[in-house]
Amino acid sequence: MKISLHAVGRMKKGPERDLFDRYFDRARAVGKNLNMVVLPVKEHAEGRGQRPLDRKAQEARDLLSHIDDKAYILALDERGKSISSSDFAKLIEKERDCGRGHFCLMIGGADGFDGLIRERADQLISFGAMTWPHQMVRIMAAEQIYRSFCIVSGHPYHKI
Repeated sequence: MKISLHAVGRMKKGPERDLFDRYFDRARAVGKNLNMVVLPVKEHAEGRGQRPLDRKAQEARDLLSHIDDKAYILALDERGKSISSSDFAKLIEKERDCGRGHFCLMIGGADGFDGLIRERADQLISFGAMTWPHQMVRIMAAEQIYRSFCIVSGHPYHKI
C-alpha cells in the first residue's frame, strides 16, 4: 500500500525539516518490510483568495485533484477525533490488509479544511485540542507513521 502525506504550504530548510526528514526516512525503511511504500511529501500551494472560504475551496480542489478516488483519506483536523498511536497503527494495518492501494494523510492550510475535504475524508483526526504550527503537525504525522509501522512490525520503539 502507498502511504502519502499531502500538506498545504511549504516547509523550509531548518531544524524542523531535519526532524521531519529523519522520521519520514525511518518510516520509508521500516515500511518496505510491511508492504507499505512511503511516497515523497506532496506540498500544495496556499490558496490565493481574498476570503478564507475562497482559499479553503481552492486548496481543497488542489488537494483532491492529486488523490486517487479509492484512496483512504485521513484528514488532520482540529475538530477530528483524538486516537491513540496503537489505533492509528491498527487503522493503517487494516486498510493495507483489506487491499487498499493508497492511504493518504492530509494537512490543511492556515484556514483549515473546506467542507469538500471533510465530506470526502474517510476519517478526521486531531493531534489534540491545542492548535499546532503546520511544521509541528508535519513532524508529528511523520513520527506517527514511523511509530505505527514499528507497532505493526513488533519493533520495540513503541513502549506503553
